[in-house]
Amino acid sequence: MDEDERLIQRAQAVIAPPAHPCYPITIGNGRGTVVTSRDGRRFLDFTSGLAALNLGHNHPRVMEAVQQQLKSHVHAGGIYYSEATVAAAEELLSIAPDGLDMLFFGNSGTEAVEDAIKLAHYTSGRESIIACTGGFHGRTLGALSLTSSSSVCRSRYQPLLPSVYHVSYPACLICSCGMNPEACGDRCLEEIERLFQHQVPPEDVCAMLVEPFLGEGGYYPAPKSYLEGVRGICDRYGILLIFDEVQSGVGRTGRWFCCEHARVRPDIVTVAGAVASGFPLGAVLAPAELMRQWGPPAHGSTSGGNPVSCAASLATLRVIREEGLLEAAQVAGTRMLASLQDLAMQNPRIGEVRGMGCMIGVEFVDEAGAADGSLCQEMINNCLGKGLILIGCGLRRNVVRLIPPLNVTDAELSEGMAIFAAALHELSGKVRM
Repeated sequence: MDEDERLIQRAQAVIAPPAHPCYPITIGNGRGTVVTSRDGRRFLDFTSGLAALNLGHNHPRVMEAVQQQLKSHVHAGGIYYSEATVAAAEELLSIAPDGLDMLFFGNSGTEAVEDAIKLAHYTSGRESIIACTGGFHGRTLGALSLTSSSSVCRSRYQPLLPSVYHVSYPACLICSCGMNPEACGDRCLEEIERLFQHQVPPEDVCAMLVEPFLGEGGYYPAPKSYLEGVRGICDRYGILLIFDEVQSGVGRTGRWFCCEHARVRPDIVTVAGAVASGFPLGAVLAPAELMRQWGPPAHGSTSGGNPVSCAASLATLRVIREEGLLEAAQVAGTRMLASLQDLAMQNPRIGEVRGMGCMIGVEFVDEAGAADGSLCQEMINNCLGKGLILIGCGLRRNVVRLIPPLNVTDAELSEGMAIFAAALHELSGKVRM
């Protein structure tokens, strides 16, 4: 047994199964898009640590900022004001959607969703929340109540938060109404109105939570018309619109926030992960007028806004801005989409390629056009064997996610696309395409 195998065995002996990594790879070193395992194998990481490393691994400016902060203090704990925390808040709010000018720092995406739920409940005095089927918002009990990417996540945790209602997300390829985009007529918006007629009056609803780019549920960007329609419904009934941008935010789609593509402004936004290059930090952003109704006794966090994480966040946001990485992500996304769509034209088992910026999904289907999770996993395994790390998503786990860092180089992008094409070609020889 080699050293890597021993480490994996040690981990399995002491770390609970829900925390198991996706692949038996032990990381020795990470730099940018490249990860080197402890046994010397080189991989291109096109998962970006589940979209948490928008600058890749160990960006030098982020690491320098962290090291400098470590020399000063590592914890404020709700006792002191910290320059690092305040500066990170100012920087994040400077790139936030219009009108969102105050935030609360937590430690993760799940916690940010919990914070957003509490903020909406507390300030509105209303009880009910609407979320979208297929959405993933976290695993703590409140956030899990809104999560419906798979029933497996919710199994054996009932009862969950009451007064939560789910409506269809506009995932057009797997439309629950059997429609196509041309014939749709905004059926998902009509479903919200039917919900108000039959299950919960709109005046009882405090918030509607939407991923503007559905993540774990299958990598579907919401149509502009849908987000505009949801904004209109929320305005009509005085409902707070929350956008969960934990996976799609901080430049991932080529804009600071995915909702900017549709020019739809939410009342509340949640971010995490990539906001601090993987250091534990989450935030809920909202108008100061709303935040100031949330008094000091109503909420708090001992470690939220940790100075070290905030130093990483400030550096991360400045690098994205100063190095033009929003534009770089758009260019990389255009290249990936073109390459993958060419492959899809030659392979009917690719049902659809969709996305924007460095957030692309490739959907695999069987001969009848149904979701094919087995084929998708074979593709991921083939790529892994060739040195490209990918991860799947979707209810049937039939969608490959391509989420490289925003600063992926042209050479790395070409290498990654070449590996993907070669793995697909090999697979084509094994299954009927």
